[in-house]
Amino acid sequence: MDARFTEEQELLRRSAREMLVRECPMSLVRAQLGDPLGAVGSLWDRISEAGWTGLGFGEDVGGAGLGLVDQVVLLEELGRVLAPGPYFATVLLGGAAIDLAGDAAQRRRWLPGITSGTTRATLAFLEDVERWDAAAIQLVAERNGNGFRLQGAKRFVLEACCADLLVVAARTGAGEEGVALFALDARTPGVATLPIALIDGTRKFATLRFDAVQVSHYALLPGGWPVLARVLDRARVALCAEMIGAAERVLELSVAYAKTREQFGQPIGAFQAIQHKCADMLVALEGAKSATYAAAWALQENEVDAPVAAAMAKAFTSDAFAKIAGDGIQIHGGLGFTWEQDLHLYYKRAKLSERLFGNGAWNREVVARALVDG
Repeated sequence: MDARFTEEQELLRRSAREMLVRECPMSLVRAQLGDPLGAVGSLWDRISEAGWTGLGFGEDVGGAGLGLVDQVVLLEELGRVLAPGPYFATVLLGGAAIDLAGDAAQRRRWLPGITSGTTRATLAFLEDVERWDAAAIQLVAERNGNGFRLQGAKRFVLEACCADLLVVAARTGAGEEGVALFALDARTPGVATLPIALIDGTRKFATLRFDAVQVSHYALLPGGWPVLARVLDRARVALCAEMIGAAERVLELSVAYAKTREQFGQPIGAFQAIQHKCADMLVALEGAKSATYAAAWALQENEVDAPVAAAMAKAFTSDAFAKIAGDGIQIHGGLGFTWEQDLHLYYKRAKLSERLFGNGAWNREVVARALVDG
């Protein structure tokens, strides 16, 4: 593994940062906080025009054919600005599931729209319990003639309100072998989308209800649970990349404030307590970067221990981001809690990111089982 980014990756980082500074100011992020649909207008158009929606997909479906490590570079920059909108759900969840699970015809049918940005997608996984294994999937997919009938509900579906295409995990039988993935139009009769508000207003979630939803056998993606597990591992690492980008921005804001805020006639950054806190934030950030980059490389190269690397990265990075965001607020003092400051938005993103794709305890349990099983 080469720990250094290539010249092309650094160019992607610079161009992404320049574009996002221009197109995604914090005023845009704040403007869509109360909108259940989120920002799907000009920012999404710029993202699509830049080719970011096709970055990790093959050239045969209109993508750039790049790897997960390249996507990590971009996701860091999206995390820095708390970019709203359906990019993560479309590319890393719904699109990735179709790319990995679909057959050639299904990929040709759905992926060109995703890579061009004309189709927005998401993945419906969670139900009534906060589990990220096959046992959590209970939504029923009953065979009905030449297709299936879906009955049940999915909770906390990311960016479902603006999705055109849904990839739904359902159960056709027992165990991991009974898990199936279905791709269907979000406007299919019987599908109801109910927006819900969570702590982080920069991300939009909804409950999906399926009332005897009829889908054809062409909607069944042949990958099943093994592919879905890979999608979730990649999503964990992608979320880690967003988190380290956001955490780095919190550290920058905190150091800048410590240099200018004066107390007792000198900048607070001159006090050892503040210096140590900033140093601890940097150590946590660098550790999160190392874990995330290693996991991204392992998944990209299909290493045998890639799922464990993804779980370790998620456990460490979500804890690190939450600590960095909290410490940033402490450095700012009472000002850090005010609405006018941006730090509370980063803190809310950190607290939600802790839970997505398994919290620290869940992912440490994944690592522990892997150690026991040898």
